[in-house]
Amino acid sequence: MSTIEKTYTVKASPEEVFEALVNEDRIQNWSGDEVKMSGNVGAEFSLWGGQMFGKNLEVEKNKKLVQEWCYEQWTEPSKVTITIKPKGKTSIVTLLHEGVPEKSLNSISDGWDTYYFGAIQELLEKEKKIS
Repeated sequence: MSTIEKTYTVKASPEEVFEALVNEDRIQNWSGDEVKMSGNVGAEFSLWGGQMFGKNLEVEKNKKLVQEWCYEQWTEPSKVTITIKPKGKTSIVTLLHEGVPEKSLNSISDGWDTYYFGAIQELLEKEKKIS
Protein backbone atom coordinates (compact mmCIF):
# COMPACT_ATOMS: atom_id res chain seq x y z
CA MET A 1 0.00 0.00 0.00
CA SER A 2 1.18 3.51 -0.78
CA THR A 3 0.57 7.04 0.44
CA ILE A 4 -0.18 10.16 -1.61
CA GLU A 5 0.68 13.55 -0.13
CA LYS A 6 -0.23 16.76 -1.96
CA THR A 7 -0.75 20.44 -1.24
CA TYR A 8 -3.02 22.73 -3.25
CA THR A 9 -3.49 26.48 -3.15
CA VAL A 10 -7.13 27.28 -3.86
CA LYS A 11 -8.25 30.85 -4.57
CA ALA A 12 -11.22 30.63 -2.20
CA SER A 13 -11.98 30.82 1.51
CA PRO A 14 -11.81 27.71 3.72
CA GLU A 15 -15.62 27.89 3.95
CA GLU A 16 -15.98 27.77 0.15
CA VAL A 17 -13.50 24.88 -0.13
CA PHE A 18 -15.24 22.91 2.62
CA GLU A 19 -18.63 23.40 0.94
CA ALA A 20 -17.12 22.10 -2.32
CA LEU A 21 -16.09 18.95 -0.43
CA VAL A 22 -19.32 18.12 1.42
CA ASN A 23 -22.27 19.80 -0.32
CA GLU A 24 -23.92 17.47 -2.86
CA ASP A 25 -24.94 20.29 -5.22
CA ARG A 26 -21.43 21.81 -5.16
CA ILE A 27 -19.82 18.43 -5.79
CA GLN A 28 -22.16 17.71 -8.67
CA ASN A 29 -21.15 21.09 -10.16
CA TRP A 30 -17.44 20.25 -10.22
CA SER A 31 -17.63 16.48 -10.75
CA GLY A 32 -20.42 16.43 -13.31
CA ASP A 33 -21.61 13.09 -11.94
CA GLU A 34 -23.97 11.49 -9.44
CA VAL A 35 -22.99 12.06 -5.81
CA LYS A 36 -24.18 11.29 -2.28
CA MET A 37 -22.37 13.31 0.39
CA SER A 38 -22.82 14.96 3.77
CA GLY A 39 -20.72 16.92 6.24
CA ASN A 40 -21.72 14.67 9.15
CA VAL A 41 -19.48 12.22 11.00
CA GLY A 42 -20.45 8.62 10.21
CA ALA A 43 -22.32 9.55 7.03
CA GLU A 44 -21.75 7.29 4.05
CA PHE A 45 -20.95 8.82 0.67
CA SER A 46 -20.49 7.89 -2.96
CA LEU A 47 -18.90 9.74 -5.86
CA TRP A 48 -18.85 9.27 -9.62
CA GLY A 49 -22.00 7.18 -9.68
CA GLY A 50 -20.78 4.95 -6.85
CA GLN A 51 -17.32 4.08 -8.20
CA MET A 52 -15.76 5.68 -5.11
CA PHE A 53 -17.57 5.31 -1.79
CA GLY A 54 -16.97 5.31 1.94
CA LYS A 55 -17.83 7.18 5.11
CA ASN A 56 -16.87 10.30 7.02
CA LEU A 57 -14.66 9.44 10.00
CA GLU A 58 -13.95 12.97 11.28
CA VAL A 59 -15.37 16.37 10.34
CA GLU A 60 -14.14 19.78 11.54
CA LYS A 61 -16.22 22.30 9.60
CA ASN A 62 -14.09 24.48 7.30
CA LYS A 63 -10.87 22.88 8.66
CA LYS A 64 -10.62 19.11 8.26
CA LEU A 65 -12.29 16.12 6.64
CA VAL A 66 -11.21 12.52 7.26
CA GLN A 67 -12.85 9.81 5.19
CA GLU A 68 -12.61 6.09 4.57
CA TRP A 69 -12.43 5.67 0.78
CA CYS A 70 -13.23 2.49 -1.12
CA TYR A 71 -13.07 1.75 -4.81
CA GLU A 72 -15.13 -1.05 -6.26
CA GLN A 73 -11.94 -2.94 -7.32
CA TRP A 74 -10.00 -2.55 -4.03
CA THR A 75 -9.95 -5.29 -1.40
CA GLU A 76 -9.40 -2.87 1.52
CA PRO A 77 -10.46 0.73 2.18
CA SER A 78 -8.01 3.62 2.17
CA LYS A 79 -7.98 6.71 4.39
CA VAL A 80 -8.18 10.30 3.10
CA THR A 81 -7.33 13.28 5.32
CA ILE A 82 -7.95 16.77 3.92
CA THR A 83 -6.97 19.84 5.95
CA ILE A 84 -7.83 23.40 4.99
CA LYS A 85 -5.97 26.47 6.28
CA PRO A 86 -6.53 30.11 5.34
CA LYS A 87 -3.66 32.06 3.78
CA GLY A 88 -4.61 35.58 2.80
CA LYS A 89 -7.36 35.39 0.17
CA THR A 90 -6.59 31.72 -0.55
CA SER A 91 -6.78 28.37 1.21
CA ILE A 92 -3.95 25.89 1.56
CA VAL A 93 -5.41 22.41 1.19
CA THR A 94 -3.31 19.45 2.28
CA LEU A 95 -4.21 15.93 1.15
CA LEU A 96 -2.98 12.73 2.76
CA HIS A 97 -4.32 9.57 1.10
CA GLU A 98 -3.10 6.44 2.92
CA GLY A 99 -3.50 2.80 1.95
CA VAL A 100 -3.64 3.26 -1.83
CA PRO A 101 -2.95 -0.01 -3.68
CA GLU A 102 0.29 0.15 -5.71
CA LYS A 103 -1.51 -0.71 -8.96
CA SER A 104 -3.81 2.33 -8.52
CA LEU A 105 -1.21 4.82 -7.26
CA ASN A 106 -0.58 6.79 -10.47
CA SER A 107 -4.22 6.96 -11.57
CA ILE A 108 -5.43 8.00 -8.09
CA SER A 109 -2.67 10.59 -7.76
CA ASP A 110 -3.51 12.05 -11.17
CA GLY A 111 -7.22 11.91 -10.32
CA TRP A 112 -6.71 14.13 -7.26
CA ASP A 113 -4.98 16.73 -9.46
CA THR A 114 -7.34 16.61 -12.42
CA TYR A 115 -10.77 15.39 -11.36
CA TYR A 116 -10.91 16.40 -7.71
CA PHE A 117 -8.92 19.43 -6.58
CA GLY A 118 -8.25 20.58 -10.13
CA ALA A 119 -12.00 20.60 -10.77
CA ILE A 120 -12.72 22.31 -7.43
CA GLN A 121 -10.15 25.02 -8.19
CA GLU A 122 -11.58 25.55 -11.66
CA LEU A 123 -15.16 25.88 -10.36
CA LEU A 124 -14.32 28.23 -7.49
CA GLU A 125 -12.04 30.44 -9.59
CA LYS A 126 -14.64 30.66 -12.36
CA GLU A 127 -17.26 31.72 -9.82
CA LYS A 128 -14.93 34.44 -8.49
CA LYS A 129 -14.55 35.89 -11.99
CA ILE A 130 -18.33 35.96 -12.48
CA SER A 131 -19.10 37.79 -9.24
